[in-house]
Amino acid sequence: MSPENSPLISRRWLLGRAGAGAGMLGLATLLQDENLLAAPTTDPLAFKAPHFPARAKRVIWIFVNGGPSHVDTWDYKPALEKHDGQELEGFDKNTGFFANAVGGIMKSPFEFRPRGQCGKMVSDIFPHLGEHVDKMAFIHSGHTESNNHSPALFAMNCGLPRMGLPCAGSWVAYGLGSDSRDLPAFVVMSDPLGRGLPKGHAANWSSGFLPGVYQGTWLKPKGVPIENLHRAKQQPESAQRGQLDLLANLNKQHLASRPHETDLAARIESYELAWRMQSAAPEALDIERESAATKALYGLDQDRCKHFAAQCLTARRLAERGVRFIQIYSGGMENQRSWDGHKDIQGNHSRFAGETDQPVAALLEDLELRGLLEDTLVVWCGEFGRLPLAQKSAKPGRDHNPHCFTAWMAGGGIKGGVSYGESDEIGHKAAVDKVHINDLHATILHQLGLDHEKLTYKYAGRRFRLTDVAGEVIHPIIA
Repeated sequence: MSPENSPLISRRWLLGRAGAGAGMLGLATLLQDENLLAAPTTDPLAFKAPHFPARAKRVIWIFVNGGPSHVDTWDYKPALEKHDGQELEGFDKNTGFFANAVGGIMKSPFEFRPRGQCGKMVSDIFPHLGEHVDKMAFIHSGHTESNNHSPALFAMNCGLPRMGLPCAGSWVAYGLGSDSRDLPAFVVMSDPLGRGLPKGHAANWSSGFLPGVYQGTWLKPKGVPIENLHRAKQQPESAQRGQLDLLANLNKQHLASRPHETDLAARIESYELAWRMQSAAPEALDIERESAATKALYGLDQDRCKHFAAQCLTARRLAERGVRFIQIYSGGMENQRSWDGHKDIQGNHSRFAGETDQPVAALLEDLELRGLLEDTLVVWCGEFGRLPLAQKSAKPGRDHNPHCFTAWMAGGGIKGGVSYGESDEIGHKAAVDKVHINDLHATILHQLGLDHEKLTYKYAGRRFRLTDVAGEVIHPIIA
């Protein structure tokens, strides 16, 4: 009787048929660990090869929530002082959000001075980040469509100013899979000081119509960072593993008759990821394991910035453990609880720059010291800029400006110490080499080895992509 027809099979036959022998089994395991073996298609987080050789493996996005004023941070405009107090002729009072509070041109309340070998003019609210301008590529001609926080946030995160679409982090996780089997591919951290979530809340890190496994994992700012991270004390590990195995078998049987149900495959993987995270996540999130020198570098010993320092240090720990996309929001809901300086732009930006300056500078330095900056793309950007005019109040502020914003990138194959694009004389509108949000996204994807025109997903009868029907890679800032 042949082995195929016999209820009993020999060990020789089993080893011969099982992946060409025991040696191939071992080789397959090694290749899988190095992400060199194609994973089963049922795992939506399996490693996927990029479209072309990547310069970056991961992204850390410092989301400057509320709309930072480019003319008070990185985009030096001496003409503001020259024309201080003058009316801007022809200005559309509906550009911002408060048409009845429009004042004259207002000079920056901050001093600018040249920093680094490149001589970049930097506001004095960034004493630490100013030391790293030779690592950064500045984009001074960004623009967007909306002057309102929620749609502008959706545009910056998802490519279009409306909810329901996948965000950049989800697209990256979908395009490349996960670089870690034990941690999420996409992690989000929000304001920990009780100032709330950004407008639009979790829609900013939603997977939209992509399978749910690609959505961002939000770390709660207080208490246990991830719900149900720890197994119930009364439940033995073996019992929990048995439950998951039974559930997986039932789900896989169900999936076998519905191979195109991606949501079901994502759900199966989410259960397994949650199991693995119970061991890996507590260690990855434990910044107390870091040295006293590292903690001091980030500013964990300073009250004004220790909360953001903890998040930046956590981001570095997650990055070196294979998390693909990490987004940290500076500031909460709106107005004085974020970079939304409608009133007292000097006090508002001094506060939030003070919270973030040292931690972000430390992140750049720490990544570089560990050899991680060369393949980690760091992005600093908000949802829009602010007007070069005063918004009338007891202490003048600045209103929203969708026509111009500044962003910078560092690491991940980006050219350092350069500036691209220009705003007009007073920073009102992008004027030279305009950069749309779609261009920003195309560039981020390009550094990760992804062609933004090829990274698509079919939904509701058409193929969608992060950059919609636009987007050009900003090649002059790439090293």
